[in-house]
Formats: sequence, structure tokens, C-alpha cells
Amino acid sequence: MKIALAQLNYHIGNFESNTQKIIESIKAAKAQHADLVVFSELAVCGYPARDFLEFEEFIDHCDESIRLIAAECVDIAAVVGAPSVNPKLEGKNLFNSAYFLENGVVKAKVNKTLLPTYDVFDEYRYFEPNTEFKLIEFKGKKIALTICEDLWNVDEDPLYVKAPMDELIHQKPDLMINIAASPFDYRHREDRLKVLGNNCEKYNLPLIYVNHIGAQTELIFDGGSMVMNANGSLVEEMNYFEEDLSCVEFNSDLITLEADKAVIAGAWQNEDNSSSLDVAEHESIERIYNALVLGIKDYFTKSGFNKAILGMSGGIDSAVVLALAAEALGKDNVLPVLMPSQYSTDHSIDDSIDMVNRIGCKHEIIPIKDIFETFESTLKPQFKDLPFNLTEENMQARIRGVLLMAMSNKFGYILLNTSNKSENAVGYGTLYGDMCGGLSVIGDVYKMQVFALARYINRNGIIIPENIITKAPSAELRPDQKDSDSLPEYEVLDKVLYQYIELRKSSKEIIAQGYDEALVKRILRLVNINEYKRHQTPPILRVSSKAFGVGRRMPIVGKYIF
Repeated sequence: MKIALAQLNYHIGNFESNTQKIIESIKAAKAQHADLVVFSELAVCGYPARDFLEFEEFIDHCDESIRLIAAECVDIAAVVGAPSVNPKLEGKNLFNSAYFLENGVVKAKVNKTLLPTYDVFDEYRYFEPNTEFKLIEFKGKKIALTICEDLWNVDEDPLYVKAPMDELIHQKPDLMINIAASPFDYRHREDRLKVLGNNCEKYNLPLIYVNHIGAQTELIFDGGSMVMNANGSLVEEMNYFEEDLSCVEFNSDLITLEADKAVIAGAWQNEDNSSSLDVAEHESIERIYNALVLGIKDYFTKSGFNKAILGMSGGIDSAVVLALAAEALGKDNVLPVLMPSQYSTDHSIDDSIDMVNRIGCKHEIIPIKDIFETFESTLKPQFKDLPFNLTEENMQARIRGVLLMAMSNKFGYILLNTSNKSENAVGYGTLYGDMCGGLSVIGDVYKMQVFALARYINRNGIIIPENIITKAPSAELRPDQKDSDSLPEYEVLDKVLYQYIELRKSSKEIIAQGYDEALVKRILRLVNINEYKRHQTPPILRVSSKAFGVGRRMPIVGKYIF
């Protein structure tokens, strides 16, 4: 039996486009003489559809799309993800379903059992969990069809009290198929390989796994759909960050339940009859780079925009964002704006112009000294003779924000925010100033990772001038200002933040690792007291396992300090 894996980039609620993509892939799989083509979780409507799922018309569109797709399934079958209506009055109104389409109709439907409600997931808000377990029979074979999280209950500390495969295995399936919507983070590939491989080993079955690619606001899906044999070894791994279609041959005569896993290894073969596929390991920075480029591109394409604007300071953050945006949108669709003040250094301006010339994009220069002095003069009666402090620094940042948003409004640009994760974590930014924008590009990238991204961007030649990378970071809002005047050195700050944010370690646990007690408590306090700022930031492209935004829900008025 030949099975095609269709890895596609869907658009939430764009039923016409999603349906057409699926139908085109069915035709392409037919042309390769596939017997079955597999699509990903909630492919018809896109993932996550969130509260769109509460609209009856939205579900009607899903049903109509399934009908149109089923009509194409003649001489080929398909597995397609879509929501379905729960016929029972009790429980949630919908299921998260996998439709099995054959001979122009819906032959069977499998509902998702394990509904993730953690981090970026909130599926139990919408869906009722499955309680019935049946295999799909096709061409004399029995398929255990599951949906994403259904295979993720194999940890030493399981999140759920049961696993669908524990029920299905009693019915003696021949293979597993799992359709998924598994978001990217820069270490998630290894997690997937481990979890899926554990399932293959535990149930002694080969596996077809199909994932989304593409970005849906802050969530990025990297693809990496794969085939594993029954001993958990990887046979086929599809492209990352790209749409892809691949066919594998399922040779049932090579499956054995014997312990000799060398025999089992031949169960899956690629089109060239090789029994394995070497896949080079990607470095995490390369993954982050590719994810951010895709995130920017899809945010603009799916929102109906094509031009971006950003403030260009001469620092590494705005330089990296400019390079990413130029790669994603094209240099002619990105406008960097230099807004020097009386505190801006000549080299910051020169470095910015140098980079703009290397990219080959247009730029604007709008000095803010006169505007700032007008603000000072206007507020002099209210400020009286109070000394220069953070207020005046924030005024400059907000002037820049006003100018950028004015140009955004006038010309239809989307403003790209250039704050990094380290700054967002400790509140080192100005609300309605440098924290404004339509999309936060590197808000989930720590400062030290930003430096690594800059080096990666320059891997084939200088795009970001060396001086931007090597000079001490500075907001340049007062004379001779350095970030280190207000913050710990980023090398230390980022490590402490990672322990607290990603790993959820307490202050005691972090201090026990050898970090200074006063420093740790200061950093954690800064994170907690600046929650109110993060609630007002633009959507942040998620590249880590714990990003600010929908996946990290903290109270603003909480008193609890680790």
C-alpha cells in the first residue's frame, strides 16, 4: 500500500484556499499512484481556529469543505482533519476529528481523545474528548488513527490517565497514523522524535506522522512530517518550513512481531527502495532564523499586507529584524527609519546607513531633537525644575513610536517591533514607544541569541556591519548610556531568565546553581513586576518552549515572587 504525506500551509478560516490545496494534493498523490493520502490536524479550517469554532457558520463551512474533498476521493482515500459536531447534548458541542474519506464519502471518523490545555493549547475550551476506540480498515489492513496529543502520553510523568493506543492495540492494528498541529520551538524536533519513537517501540508498530507548516499569528509550524518503522528508527523526514508531498510504500510482508528489530527495519521504504534516510541535524540558531522568516512572511501574507516599517537605531536588535524582514518580504518592502536624537552617536547613524546600503533598501531619517525640545518646553511648567530622569528618556522613545505609527497609518505599513526577550522579561522598554508595533519579531529571542542570529545572518558575507555586533548595547537616551548601567550583563541575565521562564525554577534552585542571591532575586522581581507591560505588547513570534504571550499566563497584580 502506497501512502502519501501531504504537508501544507493552511490559513485559518480560508476555506476556499485550504480546500483547494487539499484537493490539489489529492490529485498529486493520485498521479503518484498512492492508495491513501494523509493531511494534518484541523487542516480544513486551520489551527488554532480558537473562538471561530463557536460560530455555527464556521462549522458549516468545515462540513461543506469535507463534502467537496470527499468527492475527490475516488480511487484514492484520504485522512483529513476538521472539527465535527457532537451529536449528543451532553458535553462540548464539537469534536476535533480525523475524517477517513473513500469512494466519494465519509467512510469513518475518529475523534481526538487527549485535548491539550496548557501553554499555547486550549482545546478543551472547544472540544469534547473521545471515548470510543475503533480501528480504520483499509485494503485489508487495520489502521490506528490518532490526532497529535493522542501519542504524547508516554512520558515518565504522564499528563493523562489513559492513552488511546493502549485501547487500540488490543484490536491488533497493522500501523499507526497520527495527524498533528505541533508548533515549532527550536528544540521540539528532538522531543517529537523521542515521543513518536517511544510509541513505535511501545506498540511495535510503524508510524505515519503529518504536521502543519506555516505561521498562524504568533505560532509557527515547522513541518517535519515523518515515517518511522516499528523499532522507532526514522525512515523518512519531510522538509522543514516548506510545503512538501512524499510517498512511502508500506510492505506488510516485512512486518514481524519478533524481537529482532533488524527485520522490522525494512517495513517502510522510500520510493528509491532505501530503508533509511540520513537527515542532517539543524543548529538551533538556523532553526530560529528559518522560523522567524516564515513567521514574518505568513503574518503579512495572511493579513493582506506586504510592507513593513521599523525603527533603525544602529543597535543589533533592529539590525537583525531588518535582515529578517528583508529576507521574508524582499528589500523593497521594508522601510527602516533612523530617528537620531542629541544623544545618538555618529557611529550609530553611520552603522545604520552602512547596513541599509548593504541590504539595498530605501530608508528615512527623521531627527527628533527639535520635537523632544518642544516636548520639554511644553511640559516645563508642569515639570518645573525637576532633574532629567527616566521620564525624558521615555519621552524620546514615545516620540519615535508616534513617528513610526504615523508613517504606518499614512502608507499602510505594519510596524515591526524590535524588542528582544531579555528586554521584555525585565521591562527594559517603553510602553507606547519602542514596545509598540504590529508584530514582535524577536520578542522570544534572548539577547545572546540575537548576537548568534547576527553571526548566522553574516554567514555568507557581511550584511550586519561588524561594529553593530561588537559595540556595547545602548538605548542612547542619555549621554554615554549603556544597557549594563541598568541591567546585569546579558551573558548572566539570559541564563537566569532561561532557568526562571522556560524551566520554571525557583530563586532557591537558581541560586543553588551558583548565581549571586541578590542578583537572582533582583532579576526575578523585575520579571514579575513588569507583567503589565507584556500584556500590552504586540503578538510575539514563538520560537521557544515558553514564550511571552498566549503560552505564559501570569497575573498582573500577583504578589508571589520566587
